[in-house]
Amino acid sequence: MEYIKNRRSIRKYKCEDVSTELLNELLETAARAQTMGNLQLYSVIVTRDESMKEHLSPTHFNQPMVKGAPVVLTFCADFNRTTQWCLNRQADPGYDNFLSFMNAASDALLLCQNFCNLAEEKGLGICYLGTTIYNAGKIIDVLKLPRLVVPVATITLGWPDECPPQTDRLPLKSFIHEETYQDYTLADIDCYYSPKEALPENQHFVEINNKQTLAQIFTDIRYTRQANEAMSVALLEVLKRQGFIE
Repeated sequence: MEYIKNRRSIRKYKCEDVSTELLNELLETAARAQTMGNLQLYSVIVTRDESMKEHLSPTHFNQPMVKGAPVVLTFCADFNRTTQWCLNRQADPGYDNFLSFMNAASDALLLCQNFCNLAEEKGLGICYLGTTIYNAGKIIDVLKLPRLVVPVATITLGWPDECPPQTDRLPLKSFIHEETYQDYTLADIDCYYSPKEALPENQHFVEINNKQTLAQIFTDIRYTRQANEAMSVALLEVLKRQGFIE
């Protein structure tokens, strides 16, 4: 439990390989994760080749850890394999729909989280790239993903060459609801978010961006309505292209 409590995102890695044997051991163990109908609706693309990292890097906004990490793992929601199995076993698959994408995405993310925990327990460092969903279409092209396969998470992996400070977290009481959901009062929001807003680094972000509140950093700069709506349209197009919705 301590390694989870102490976890932090690692963006700088030593020039030391992660062996195929270790990687496969971690992935095999991670596959004990919960899965819908025991179908294991995921695939993992392992990228080690430097030229492939060059192609992947722009899809992740050229974040340096994509090319700097020994291994890049792309976790994909995959109903292609199950569909192929059904078609070759006199069964009629009905998995080209949104529900099937959600089931496969959940499977892939459960596998991904299991893998991250196991990797960190071995002393490896990881960084989760939220850019995967933003540029899913381009990643599909680079990795040549077939119909009914969509990338949902990317992890950079390697032996840490830094020990950055941990990022803050909201208190437990801010996200636990007993029996039914209890909506938040203004007093609750003040209680839960004031410590985050008081952090010197967050106050600095607000100041240098000429904003009034930390919340405006998220709404006006990091995750704007315009960007969210545009990326939502793009993701829907990806799901159409990959056969999950019409």
